Amino acid sequence: MEASSGASIELVREALLVALTIGAPVLVVGMLVGILMGLVQALTQVQDQSVAFVPKLLAMAAIMLASLPWVIERLLEFTRQAFSLGAGVGS
Repeated sequence: MEASSGASIELVREALLVALTIGAPVLVVGMLVGILMGLVQALTQVQDQSVAFVPKLLAMAAIMLASLPWVIERLLEFTRQAFSLGAGVGS
């Protein structure tokens, strides 16, 4: 019983770490583009929300497409690890 509890905790910890690792590039790019667009809006005194939203959306979509092979590889690695850990718990 103790081994399955430890394995479950390890699996949840690893899942959270993978989610954070996969989501970080998109969030960082969104934050950087948002800051840059905020500076541009402050300099030009254009205060329209769509001016900041569209470039941020495009940059985040581009980084998602660029990092897709890496994300898939990381998710497959985690899935293999989860299944091997799950197989050990059932024994």
